[in-house]
Amino acid sequence: MTAKILDGKALAQKLRADFKRRAERLTAQGARPGLAVILAGGDPASRIYVRNKVDACEQTGIRSEKHVYPAGAEQSALLDRIAELNADPAIHGILVQLPLPGNCDAGTILGAIAPEKDVDGFRAENVGALMLGSPRFIPCTPRGVMKFFEEADIALEGKEAVVVGRSNIVGKPMAMLLMRAGATVTVCHSRTRDLRAHCRRAEILVAAVGKPKMITGDMIRPGAVVIDVGINRLADGKLCGDVDFAPAREIAAFITPVPGGVGPMTITMLLANTLESAERAAGSGR
Repeated sequence: MTAKILDGKALAQKLRADFKRRAERLTAQGARPGLAVILAGGDPASRIYVRNKVDACEQTGIRSEKHVYPAGAEQSALLDRIAELNADPAIHGILVQLPLPGNCDAGTILGAIAPEKDVDGFRAENVGALMLGSPRFIPCTPRGVMKFFEEADIALEGKEAVVVGRSNIVGKPMAMLLMRAGATVTVCHSRTRDLRAHCRRAEILVAAVGKPKMITGDMIRPGAVVIDVGINRLADGKLCGDVDFAPAREIAAFITPVPGGVGPMTITMLLANTLESAERAAGSGR
């Protein structure tokens, strides 16, 4: 068996074509969607991520603003900027690129974003709404993963799903979405005993731990759907995921590559959340 590749680049391109039409329609109504990105510090990876997000906005017809602060910027400066963006009717989404410098508290910064502009879905109100089954925004990476299942017509109801990783950004919301879809979900983490046994049981396996090639071929159930959220840089500069791709591909039925799998879909779902925020604002007459 050789797994079918779930191509994030191709799916992202398909979805973005529709997003561009929606953005053009809003712009014609005088309500062009707008996303503001705040970048603090000099983390090279963060700069690349922000550049990719800004480029995606421009290609899709979403106006973007980039607000860059040095590593030593005061937290109050970021909070003041967020307050200005909250009050700006031309901005429909606010994204704070993580990680933040050590002198800034991520919880305080993210909590200052207006809930209706929290396109990452990180505020407590939006996390709670997701848990209750009526989300305003679905966090971008888990939403992208669900799009893979939808596009490939992969049924989730009744399936055994295992999520390796319990972060607030991916692991926890991913588990919530899988449960909403009717899967039976196990969340594994650094203290899980016999991780291999849990993974071998999974018909749906989502790896999101940030450890290169942690999920080996012998940990995968034959015919499983394997979603690799991790992106890690090896000593030779090459990128790899949390799953050892080559042996996993010979066992799984479906698998996402790294790069070119979940990554493009994460950015695409950021565009989706921003568009939906703009459409809600236009519908309310704002």
